[in-house]
Amino acid sequence: MNLAKTLGELKKSGYRTRTIKEEMRENVVRMLRAREELFPGIIGYESTVIPGLVNAILSKHDFILLGLRGQAKTRILRGLVRFLDEQVPVIAGTETNDDPLAPVSRKGREMLASQGDATPIEWLPREARYREKLATPDVTIADLIGDIDPIKAATRKLAYADEEVIHFGIIPRTNRGIFAINELPDLPPRIQVGLLNIMEEKDIQIRGFPIRMPLDILMVYSANPEDYTNRGNIITPLKDRIDSQIITHYPSSREAALAITAQEAWTDRGGGIELAMPDWFRELVEEVAFAARHSEYVNQASGVSARMSISLLENVMSNMERRAIVQGEKKVYPRIGDLHTAVTAITGKVELVYEGEQQGAAIVARKIIGEAVKEMFRRWFPDPAPKKKKKDRDSGEDQPPARQEPSPFQPILAWFSKGNTVETSDEMLHADYVRCLEKVTGLKEIAAKHLDLKDGDGIALGMEFVLEGLHQHSMVSKREEGLKTAYRDMLKAMFDHMAGSGDN
Repeated sequence: MNLAKTLGELKKSGYRTRTIKEEMRENVVRMLRAREELFPGIIGYESTVIPGLVNAILSKHDFILLGLRGQAKTRILRGLVRFLDEQVPVIAGTETNDDPLAPVSRKGREMLASQGDATPIEWLPREARYREKLATPDVTIADLIGDIDPIKAATRKLAYADEEVIHFGIIPRTNRGIFAINELPDLPPRIQVGLLNIMEEKDIQIRGFPIRMPLDILMVYSANPEDYTNRGNIITPLKDRIDSQIITHYPSSREAALAITAQEAWTDRGGGIELAMPDWFRELVEEVAFAARHSEYVNQASGVSARMSISLLENVMSNMERRAIVQGEKKVYPRIGDLHTAVTAITGKVELVYEGEQQGAAIVARKIIGEAVKEMFRRWFPDPAPKKKKKDRDSGEDQPPARQEPSPFQPILAWFSKGNTVETSDEMLHADYVRCLEKVTGLKEIAAKHLDLKDGDGIALGMEFVLEGLHQHSMVSKREEGLKTAYRDMLKAMFDHMAGSGDN
């Protein structure tokens, strides 16, 4: 395709002027009719956020994405370039990407007046039409809108009221594009005021000199609700000018959360080592984030980013990889201990309430992992807790539960009650790891029965998961020392603890 190089050639090609909002609307309509995927890579928003985004574009609205951290707000904003034309013509050399048929700058108008159909044309790709700015307290009006350049005024002997002495900021330079401001509440109120006329009246004012520039820009924003109270807020006049407010959220289903983590996490390590990760263990890793979002020790107003699950899975796989390298193994399975080794992916991504800070981030992280294990254990295995007696309605006396089935975990608990202990270590060879777990009576059978183990793969992990689940239900004691873990009878551990306390 031969692109026009002059205004005359552009006119002959049938080019017509459209605002960016008209352009985006037409492209979205075309994509909807063709049933194209509008936001590839955005998972879990199909029936909530995406319809609101589409409606905002069809309505030709400026909009804001409001949500906690790690909810793909910035990715969505950057994905808006999909709805722009592949490239658009601009008057060559104009700082504000002037439309050849509707220039907004003085330079563009003068070029048209002096050169007419010979005015040179350049083509601007869609990627160059998106710009964003992170709102920080040090952002100035000059950064966003522009300022007078005294050197230019003196050199060219121009008055300060002349448009030619202006050094344009990032917003005018994004004319005919999308301009995004991330974390809008962090922008000082006096700077937010400077956006009012741009959004409504389309004019800018620099150091008291009003300049009428009909800028053609889609203004989009992101904000975290927590910022409204912690750091700043959005001034009411600006909020009123933002046409649509779209609320984002964390994945509502575990399937969506799993898909996001699988898409974003770096799992293809190479190096000749196979990192075998069972699907049910991936689900366990994902459950840690859900547990954190319900933890009493975590500030829920701050949120728990989806990045936590991604980092946690990557850390677990890295610990597996390290173990395989050290032990010279070509195939390695995860262990429950890998989750605890990877707590560094949790501690930096949760904001603790006062009670959590008193206990410490690492302890809270381990408790969150424990809650995740407990929840998944309940989902896959029978309830290990003994059934409580029911009271007779008439006499009020305790009555034994009718036809109580024996606990399927009884053989395991009986094995521990004989004084036996299971000791695992991150440094153990896989064969030794399997051998020590297989000693427990009934452990292998119950793990294979309730977990999706294909051809026995990951059976050792399943067995350790059963022990960890019983520990989280206070049925088995657990002691950790460095990279070593020991499971033993709960009653014996309590007596030993009491005896040790008495000695002190």
